[in-house]
Order: sequence, then C-alpha cells, then structure tokens
Amino acid sequence: MFREQYDVIVVGGGHAGAEAAAAAANMGSKTLLATMNLQTIGQMSCNPAMGGIAKGQIVREIDALGGYSGIVTDKSAIQFKMLNKSKGPAMWSPRSQNDRMRFAEEWRLALENTPNVDFYQEMISGLLVSGNKVIGVRTSMGIDIKGKAIVLTNGTFLNGLIHIGEKQFGGGRAGEKAATGITEQLVDLGFDSGRMKTGTPPRVDGRSLDYSKMIVQPGDAVPEKFSYLDTPILTKQRDCHMSHTSEVVHDLLREGFERSPMFNGRIRSIGPRYCPSIEDKINRFADKDRHQLFVEPEGWHTVEVYVNGFSTSLPEEVQFKALRSVVGFENVKFFRPGYAIEYDYFPPTQLKHTLETKLIENLYFAGQINGTTGYEEAASQGMMAGINAHLKINEKDPFILKRDEAYIGVLIDDLITKGTEEPYRMFTSRAEYRTLLRQDNADLRLTPMSHTIGLATDVRLKRMQDKEKKSDAFVHFFRNTSVTPEDINPILESVGSASVKQSDKMFKAFSRPKVTMDHMMRLESVSNFVAEQELDREVMEQAEIQVKYSGYIQKEKNNADKLHRLENVRIPDNFDYSKLKSLSFEAREKLEAIRPISISQASRISGVSPSDISVLLVFMGR
Repeated sequence: MFREQYDVIVVGGGHAGAEAAAAAANMGSKTLLATMNLQTIGQMSCNPAMGGIAKGQIVREIDALGGYSGIVTDKSAIQFKMLNKSKGPAMWSPRSQNDRMRFAEEWRLALENTPNVDFYQEMISGLLVSGNKVIGVRTSMGIDIKGKAIVLTNGTFLNGLIHIGEKQFGGGRAGEKAATGITEQLVDLGFDSGRMKTGTPPRVDGRSLDYSKMIVQPGDAVPEKFSYLDTPILTKQRDCHMSHTSEVVHDLLREGFERSPMFNGRIRSIGPRYCPSIEDKINRFADKDRHQLFVEPEGWHTVEVYVNGFSTSLPEEVQFKALRSVVGFENVKFFRPGYAIEYDYFPPTQLKHTLETKLIENLYFAGQINGTTGYEEAASQGMMAGINAHLKINEKDPFILKRDEAYIGVLIDDLITKGTEEPYRMFTSRAEYRTLLRQDNADLRLTPMSHTIGLATDVRLKRMQDKEKKSDAFVHFFRNTSVTPEDINPILESVGSASVKQSDKMFKAFSRPKVTMDHMMRLESVSNFVAEQELDREVMEQAEIQVKYSGYIQKEKNNADKLHRLENVRIPDNFDYSKLKSLSFEAREKLEAIRPISISQASRISGVSPSDISVLLVFMGR
C-alpha cells in the first residue's frame, strides 16, 4: 500500500501535524500524514479563534517562515482585532475569530494541494525502532510503514480520558477515541511521561440566546490580517458578545463541586494556569462576585456558539442549571456540555533544540505531547520539527531560532531548558527581547532565514525586501529632511508638546511621544513622499515604529549581542560534569539531565547559579 520508504512520517493531523507535514513536504521530503480521522485535520478543538497576546506574534512568525496557519486563518476569519493597541508596539497582538468548519476545510485543501504529501487514516499504535534510531511506524491493523524521520504530534489523544462530573470515558476529543500503545512503548524505551489536563466549555444554540441583554464586542473598524501574502481582508465581520456570571451562578456551580472530578480526586493532573475552569476560578478567586463570559460565534452561518470563560468538567445538569442563570442565557439550549480531558505528555527536557528526542534518533515531538497548550504554540513546534526532520535526513545543519530572533525560539528554549509541569502558554512577558520580536516585523526577522533553507518562497522574499527597502527609505527621509517651526509647531501644539524655535530634522519631532504618523502626514513634504513612493499602511507603520522606538530597539540589540557571546561558548556533547567538583550538586544534576549545548543555555536552567556558570567558563578557558 505504501512506497518503500517515506522521508518524513507525521503522526497526528492537528495544528502541529499539519504544519509539520506542510514544512517537510514544501522543502522536498516525501511526507505521509497519518491521522485517526481525515475529516478533522486542522480541527479547532477548543475556541474558534487564532492569535491573541503573544500567540498572534507566533502566527505571524509561522507565516513569515512559509507556514500555512496565517493563510488558513485569513481565509476563514469572521472577525479581526489588534489587541493592546493602547500600549507600545511590542505588545500589539493580532487575534481573529474564525469559522470553525471553514478553518478545517482550508487546512485540508491546503495540504491536498501541497505536492509530496500523502494521507492515511488509521491509528498509529507504535514505532519501529532499530537500535537507537526510529525507522517507521506500525498501525493498529499491524501495517508497518517505513520512514527516515517520524514526527509525533498526538495532541490530547495519548491515553486520553474525558471527564464530565462523575462520568469518565476514553477519548482524545469529544466523539473521538483515544490513541493507545505509543506511550507504553516510549516508556519502555526509557522516556519519562506525565499527565496533563485541559478543558473546554459547553457549546450552545445561538438561537436560544438573548443578545440584546449582552454587551456587543465588535471587530476593528479597519481590520488587518495575519499573512504577509495577498490573503483576503475582511470587508464584513460578525460580532461577539459579552456577559457575566453572578453570585447566583457561582452558588449553583458550587452545588456540584463535590461531584467535580477536579475536587473529588478523580483528576490528579495539572491544568492550564492561564485558562482555568469556571469552578477553578470560583474556588481560587472567591472574592470575585462575577467573571466575564465571551459569547463567540463558531462561523458565518452556523448557530453554534462557544461560551469562552465557562470551561468546566462539572456534571452536565449543573452546567445547564448555572448557565441558565447567566444574563442572556435564560433559555439556553446545549449542543454539548463542557468537559475536561486528561492525556499523556513527555517532559520536553528530553528533547534537543531541533525537537528531536535525545534518546531516539530521527524521532521528533511537537505540540501538546511536549506539554504546551494552544493552537499557535503547537503549530510553531510542528513547523520546526518538520523543518528539522527534513534537514536531518538530508545531512544539513539544523534550523534553530534564538531567543532574540523569534517567540518560537523563546518557546522551544523554555521547553527544553526549563521543562514544564503545567500546560505551557506563551506570553509577551516570557520574551526578554520582545521589542525586537514584534508582530509587524516577523517577515523582516525570519523570511530571509527560511528562504535560505528552502522553505520561504521567492515571492515571500521579494515582498519582504520591498517592504524593508521602502520602510528604510522612509526612515532615511525623516532623518535627513528638515522641518521649519512654522510647519511643525501647529502639530506639536495640537498634542500638547513644546514648540520649537528653529528648524530641525523631522526625525526629532516625530520621536516625541504623542506625535503620530497621521500628524506627520499633515506636512506636505511627507504626504508627497508617501504618494510618490506608493507606500502602503504596513510600510508606514514599520517606519513609524523604527523612528519612535529606535533607542529601545538598539538597546535590546546590544543586550542580545551580549547573549550571543555566551551562545558561542559551546559545551562538548559528552562533557563530564562530575569532574567539576566546584559545581553545586543541583547544577551538576540538572546539567547532566538537560545537557545544554552552550553556556547561554546552561545559564537559563533553573537551579544553575551564576557561580556555577563561572566555574564552567573558567574550565573552558573563558
């Protein structure tokens, strides 16, 4: 049934698996995507949205590298918002609401139109391993499929167990069975495994809701998009709405706490800290008399609605009774109740920066199997695993993003250096160089690198180069063009800024806090330059950021350069830490377990102190 040997076999068709298959195939690998259900490729298992705080930056980075998530998101969007616009550009984060059915359809069609991708629907129950190298997979029907590299993206399916009140049953997602066999084999091979939990809210019938009682949450008046390519921009949008819980709702929910698997001991694993269930919120924040609920449509035409903020595993009748006491939900009808799901994961300290496992060669993990939560985090890991699987089997250098180059680099470095004992979610606060890692410049940062390894296309590179050339020219214009007091003072006075007494470069005036590009466009010379050079909004925004934040950007670049000096001090693969008696016991233990590749990575390991780093530097002649 199958070719003699695939280059890359991807197990799982979620966000991680889809990006892994696309990346490997687009780089030239003969790729097989094996999944339990071909109808749920790219399925939005939880909320029908992409992006958000830091997550939106990751989607932009995936797109800049040549991935599909941004394109698929734009094609299926029903609303767009740029979050944190009131803050500095390092915090701006794009987010979209999406049509769940169209999102999955667009993913399926994108992969079907990607040369080198084959599909197979069946559960993969085991790996074929020879020595310390993986050589293929085995299906539940006993079919062996040979592959040079394997990428596991099993999501919540590994021994998945669904909880609704006191009821529990096997499953990887509502209506779909769990995957078995792989965890047990990996543990036999020497891997450590653990259990994690996540949850999802009930889905309800929008026809049974009274939206007039809720607060409307519209999209941006001028919506943007995710992809740097020519994907569609929304011309109409669907509103979301907001309601709130109340003390009455909380009391009704508390009635079911003794039957909650979270509180009666049935669930022992840890759930996502930053996306807690409604019962967890009531328990942890007992002083709050209400919590926000966001009412999100699941598509353009469907009546199904996602109740964001009401994630729960309480008995279904408790969920129903409590939700009917929420304003606007008095007559609510359920499509399905919320539930919690427990699943196996493998602590990511067992991986290299390429996401290849340290124990088994050519075996890669991506997504929730590594302890992360979120579509975006999963998709980015899948892409990096697919890229590195292709490079490894072709004996090429690995592709590793540094912490000052991408949020994806921060994510992977955090996972393999620090590990995680709870579902990991990306935030802007995790990135020490977030002024460099903005959503607006992901293409400038990453597209040239991706083009070099053969993933980003010539079209992407040319678009990026045109944007860079035009924005640099615009910044040069501001640096070298003078403006008179007569022209600039009306603008400065209008924003409450001190006037000037002599001509000066536009750059200086533009750098003032309240002066924006819209203000500068009032100057005839600026508006003429924009018209002559045919500058679009994206280029103008890039130039404005470069002018107004140049000092901060340069400071972060200098800090990153210092980090790179430590990154260049490599630690030999088989370094024997036991001979360094001056290391603390904890440091020796952590360094032996994680085996960092550089002094910089070693310095980020929890339990390794600055004095331990000094010992390493002295030993290496630094």
